[in-house]
Amino acid sequence: MLRFLLTPVLLIFGSVPRGVYAQQQSMPERQQQRPRRVGGQTPADRPAPSSSPSVGEEVGEEDVVRVDTQLVSVPAIVTDGTGRILTGLRADNFSLFEDGNAQRIANFATTEAPFEVALLLDTSGSTRADVGLIRRAANSFIEALRPGDRVAVIAFNSESDGASKLATVEIKVPLTDDRAALREAVESIGSSNGTPFYDGLEKVAREIFRDSPRDEARGRRALVALTDGVDSTSEAEFADARDQLRRAGLVCYFIQVNTEEFVENRLLQDCADNGTLTLSRQQLQRYRRIFASSADASDYSSFCRLGQFERMDISRALYKLARQEMDALARDSGGRAYPVAELREARAAFARIAAEIGTQYSLGYYPTNKTRDGRFRTIRVEVRGVKNAQVRAREGYRAPQS
Repeated sequence: MLRFLLTPVLLIFGSVPRGVYAQQQSMPERQQQRPRRVGGQTPADRPAPSSSPSVGEEVGEEDVVRVDTQLVSVPAIVTDGTGRILTGLRADNFSLFEDGNAQRIANFATTEAPFEVALLLDTSGSTRADVGLIRRAANSFIEALRPGDRVAVIAFNSESDGASKLATVEIKVPLTDDRAALREAVESIGSSNGTPFYDGLEKVAREIFRDSPRDEARGRRALVALTDGVDSTSEAEFADARDQLRRAGLVCYFIQVNTEEFVENRLLQDCADNGTLTLSRQQLQRYRRIFASSADASDYSSFCRLGQFERMDISRALYKLARQEMDALARDSGGRAYPVAELREARAAFARIAAEIGTQYSLGYYPTNKTRDGRFRTIRVEVRGVKNAQVRAREGYRAPQS
């Protein structure tokens, strides 16, 4: 998002309906279900070179590891022909393929297994008046958690640096199922005067999900980001953030709130006017590198020296780029991006994300192809025994290279 702009977002997680579609248990103390190992060798049956990480560790898309000993985790969402989520499937309903070759499913976690979610709240500038609404919506999500589900809360904040303030990424609370701690974290959320979106994505991957997942949460980790995706102040670049998220093996969901018209109107105002928004130096230089690489850097050194049409063109290009980036992250991971034209549409989008997260399967396999060629290997998941079933899963991972 643009500097001094805060995307107004509404975070409401609806409850998942009962029944064969999107079924949820509501027992007071539901027993956590650990992933079941099916149809695969036991760790004792597989050779495990001492130089390799422990058996069962997950492989991210860009990880370079020994695939003969590493479990490749594949989160999957299954829907029917109308888009309704299907639960109650078993391991023998699934088939896994790597580069078109069938793989044996070694680990299987049902939809009843707990999940872990990093909730990234974009709270900068223009949403100051809506921070209370965001807090109430986030607390509603906390109340909807099941036993064993864990959530981390991440937000943007401003820190003083002499006469200016810098936008930073702050982990309000790490992964926890402690309701009181989560409510306290949500209540502490403030606003910032910039959007370090890429830095936030990297922090989620490197810090929130730094450690290997618990067995019951293997393959059931997600990022849910509430933003327009237009970065204004990050030190990291998109490619860096994308690599980190791939390695973490997260399913990525984005609620793409449309703030473009609001921003464009204020970009066209005179720099001396109240309410004017400006493009940051980082945004101007990112635009130059991607869209005008032959231009001199000094041509994009000052927002106020740009003409109105230049400002509008740059803003539109950055918004289009942000949408493409969020779509790519969602597609990589088997997640989804939900564009919303206005805030009242966000509630339905978040309810759908909540339903998907709570009804996600996790499949795991040890690849039969042990060639260390550094190539990207595609993954395909199929469902048997269910008419018109559709599957959304991660697209693949990168093999090691000798």
